[in-house]
Amino acid sequence: MTTAVRSVTVPAEMLRTAVSMSVMSFLIRSPSRRIRRNLMTLAFLVLFVLPLLARAAVYAMNGGPRSWRDADWSSIRSLPPAARHPDARLIVYSGRTGGWKGVLSVHTWLVLKRANASNWTRYDVVGWGTPLRTNGWAPDGRWYGNQPTVIVDLKGAAAEALLPKIEAAVQSYEFRHAGTYRMWPGPNSNSFVAATLRAVPEIGVALPSNAIGRDFRPHPYFGLTDSRTGIEASLWGMLGAKLGWVEGFEINLLGLVAGIDVRNPAVKLPGFGRIGMDRHTAIAAPARTDP
Repeated sequence: MTTAVRSVTVPAEMLRTAVSMSVMSFLIRSPSRRIRRNLMTLAFLVLFVLPLLARAAVYAMNGGPRSWRDADWSSIRSLPPAARHPDARLIVYSGRTGGWKGVLSVHTWLVLKRANASNWTRYDVVGWGTPLRTNGWAPDGRWYGNQPTVIVDLKGAAAEALLPKIEAAVQSYEFRHAGTYRMWPGPNSNSFVAATLRAVPEIGVALPSNAIGRDFRPHPYFGLTDSRTGIEASLWGMLGAKLGWVEGFEINLLGLVAGIDVRNPAVKLPGFGRIGMDRHTAIAAPARTDP
């Protein structure tokens, strides 16, 4: 018994059409992928690489001390003697750090005083010995010769109400013991100040975007931003994003931050921090000289 095998002939026109459609689909998708890849590369160069190169050039031209031995750490004399300032006070300072780190980051610290206290108290975290230091430098001292900038300055009852929370956060800081400091991605000096300010979100302030280490947490995090005015996703402070009223929109790549500030219009670039309108931050009162 013979079985007939029926052959199926595909019309040449249909075959050509199918092949043409396949080739066109590939050609359409391939440039699209290349365009996306090129745009991502361009964005990375513009937002992260070029600002750092520009900041390095500025740093090289300006010079400045290359080591702590050559730097000026003296007071800028913006604060009066504590005994002449009876009100409570809470100030957060930042100052450009020295050496190659000065291209990338600032250092932040806390200064506080209870009502009628006779002394200012300054808290820093540093990378040698016991990290948490008290009164290691003048409250408003230069940092590596660089003039400090006031991030927040609260006075009177507003400061007095927050100081117990601040002091408790300082004393309970998880990484205050020897051997716990890590320059990158943290915990470092900026990690300490950020962790302390998380205890008082009502201040409504964010550390500078070039305060590397401020976003460090010892675990992946997804939740409210430090000011509790937005949301944040972060992997140990090395990769993340924020969107909030106080923080603006930020992208964190290896601790370097690029973004925009909508509340006080500005751009945020690695190395430079904010470039734009002032944040209308209160400044420390100048010291008074008796006649």
